[in-house]
Amino acid sequence: MAWLDVFRTVAHLGSFTAAGERLGFTQSAISRQIATLEGELGVPLFDRLARGVRLTDHGRALLPHAEALLERLDTTRRDLVALTELDAGRLRVGAFDSANAELVPSALAAFRAAHPQVEITLTEGLTAHLLDRLAEGAIDLAVVASYAENPQDAYDTDQFDLHPLLDDPVLVALPRGHRLAGRRRLRLAELADESWIAARRHPESTLLAACLRSGFQPRIEYAVGAWTAKLGLVAAGLGPTLIPSLAARAVRPDIALIPLHPQDTPVRHVCTATRRGQRTPPAAEGFTAFLRAGANRVSGAER
Repeated sequence: MAWLDVFRTVAHLGSFTAAGERLGFTQSAISRQIATLEGELGVPLFDRLARGVRLTDHGRALLPHAEALLERLDTTRRDLVALTELDAGRLRVGAFDSANAELVPSALAAFRAAHPQVEITLTEGLTAHLLDRLAEGAIDLAVVASYAENPQDAYDTDQFDLHPLLDDPVLVALPRGHRLAGRRRLRLAELADESWIAARRHPESTLLAACLRSGFQPRIEYAVGAWTAKLGLVAAGLGPTLIPSLAARAVRPDIALIPLHPQDTPVRHVCTATRRGQRTPPAAEGFTAFLRAGANRVSGAER
């Protein structure tokens, strides 16, 4: 392409010397590059005159093609710069449901305000599903969570790079009229006689799983999956449920959220996940900074 740029400049200026001055080359360097291009194409492009040069028929035929190719290259370069500077492109994010209560939406809103030309898509699902989507290349970045002390141990570290965002302690949701709703902190033992609300009847596959290590054995009476259903049952006085701190802003006003004693508190470790060994797209890399800012705000509010 550099040869074509030299050729175009010489064609417009009619002089090797003038083209060299325009492009920052010596007259002899311009002459060599034109000779190389002529050798590559196998045709003469200029008649060398006593004063300057003139396009041959082959040169006149080449000129519009050269200009079109150079314009296409300029457009390509502009498109690449736009992707790098986030003036174009796409952002494909996946996140679990309670991260979508506040953390991810606020980060997406800030990112969109800063980079309105980037196309955004959001996929919601459980961590295992999000990692499958990430491995398939259907999303570029996932916000995932694990109760494991080291989240890297919970996932396939050969496929993913995990970077911590925040720790998300679990709270107890009680109806405002509950006898313990005014407490500043609770022990699980104080709720041993309650009928619990959880996603499933087996606590090992719910938020209550992390409580089992302390010997707490909840009696799950209502098994519902959606947060709106869980909180509706809590508000009706049918039992407590656990809710992540990330979802606290979405809780209805007739429900009280009470922290657990540190010895009883399950803590989720929230991370970003990207595909290992593959370059993270510029938009996903840029979005991570907004996620971290949001995570810092959430962590500060919890303290």
